[in-house]
Amino acid sequence: MPTPPASRILILPGWQNSGPDHWQSRWERVHGYRRVEQSDWMCPLRGDWIARLEEVLLETDVPAVLVAHSLGCLQSAAWAAHSRNTHLVKGAMLVAPPQAERNDLRQQLPGWAPILRQPLPFRSVLVASADDPYSTFDHARTLAAQWHSTLHPIGPSGHINADSGLGDWPEGHALLQELLKD
Repeated sequence: MPTPPASRILILPGWQNSGPDHWQSRWERVHGYRRVEQSDWMCPLRGDWIARLEEVLLETDVPAVLVAHSLGCLQSAAWAAHSRNTHLVKGAMLVAPPQAERNDLRQQLPGWAPILRQPLPFRSVLVASADDPYSTFDHARTLAAQWHSTLHPIGPSGHINADSGLGDWPEGHALLQELLKD
């Protein structure tokens, strides 16, 4: 399968979107990747987020690569579990999936638990931090196994967001380039 054009590398931010200093926003500006916009970033509804991803994927028949952060990872898994169009995704980079079944997160993100844990029908890599405040490393390792994703630990990097001080996160972009290879 050919490498998708930059516009088919889809940025899937998490809850509250990714701000201007987040590596996802930087990649969007520098590389021309496309953010999948949601109608409500503050009160995310799983069904709405899945439907929006499906809508964007159906716009062309060129396969996409998903670059998901946090809740965007759970969106990717939920979409893959329900869609009949999973052939429209070539692969996914899943960064810092939250432990949405934790009591504190379940209250902040109602409707996102339980996490859908079926194997993903496309190649994926799950990037996890050793000290993510929204998930334990063991949880990330379990999700990687259940989703059949390659686990890529990056040591202590918090939630792998703007607060982690990653800047343009060239190491992450190199990982994405590896995923894009056939």
